[in-house]
Amino acid sequence: MSLQSEIDVKSKEIHTDGYPMSIGELITLYRDGEMDIHPEFQRFFRWSQLQKSKLIESILLGIPIPSIFVSQREDGVWDVIDGLQRLSTILEFVGELKDVEGKKIEASTLTGTEYLPSLEGKLWESDNVKKTFSLGQKLLLKRAKLDVKIIKSQSDKDAKYELFQRLNTGGSILSYQEIRNCLLVMVNPDFYKWLVKLADYDSFVKCMALSERQIEEQYNLELALRFFVYKNSTLDEVSSIKDISEFITKKMLEFSKDKSFSYSKEQVVFEKTFDLLAEIAGDDAFTKYESDRERFVGAFSISAYEVIASGLSKNIKLYYGPRNTKKTDIALEKIKSIWDKPIFKERSGSGMPAARRLPLLIPLGEEVFSNV
Repeated sequence: MSLQSEIDVKSKEIHTDGYPMSIGELITLYRDGEMDIHPEFQRFFRWSQLQKSKLIESILLGIPIPSIFVSQREDGVWDVIDGLQRLSTILEFVGELKDVEGKKIEASTLTGTEYLPSLEGKLWESDNVKKTFSLGQKLLLKRAKLDVKIIKSQSDKDAKYELFQRLNTGGSILSYQEIRNCLLVMVNPDFYKWLVKLADYDSFVKCMALSERQIEEQYNLELALRFFVYKNSTLDEVSSIKDISEFITKKMLEFSKDKSFSYSKEQVVFEKTFDLLAEIAGDDAFTKYESDRERFVGAFSISAYEVIASGLSKNIKLYYGPRNTKKTDIALEKIKSIWDKPIFKERSGSGMPAARRLPLLIPLGEEVFSNV
């Protein structure tokens, strides 16, 4: 198929519209349940109070605000796929924003900005007249217009997820996993809740030597997700990886839409794998083993995780005997042996891209742990 043919086909799969809408109209749509901004997303967006105040400042001063992108569902409700933080900030300030349980969040208080220092301490509503927006200021904000881009319901069913990912990847404060979390909430919230539960599983947590920042950016969820990606990917799929983040997202969406994906069976393997690792190594499970010093040292290694988590998970039945007894000594020796493998030494390390290391490290893990 030629480039022009591909353009012609794909362009027909996406139907869009767009027009300016006043903030007052958008508030009403949200209040009436006709626009969904997914309250689950609020934990992933980390705007400071000053950033929120600067948005209100921009609206009051008539400074252009980037377009809001929404996807129209079959029931007519708009799913917001870009502009979540902007709309949340506005709704929070006017006292309309709701949490996951449908309860209104306490209205925010503004802080002074460079151009409008008198915004300091201002509220939408207050018993103190000096702290409250005047009627004219309220009308100014409510009548301000935002450009709304709409993906219509007859568009390709995956269009909104693709658009969300593209819009929120470049220059975003969100990590790749936080973007995936948002996608999961839109595609399959039950899969997201299941993944969160596993990332909090005690044995998994004990094996993760992660920093507070990594946890804040949901890296623990990414590692839990990678477990299932590596376990359920063929060597051909792994060998074809060009970008590891895109590959993880692609596989995640496949799992979340696949009715044959067994949550219970996958969870059993996950728990048995990390129960064993927590017992024999704890937070040393994925740190470097120095055979000459006979000790684990250093920080968490993603290369070690890829080899050990995938290799052990694919052979986990070999390490559990009668009455759930575990072959702990054998498993520990297997982990230690990996660090002296020539292939691992050659392809591991922070400077080695995933596309080059995974096609060799994933089979290595499976081979090492299969030889009991």
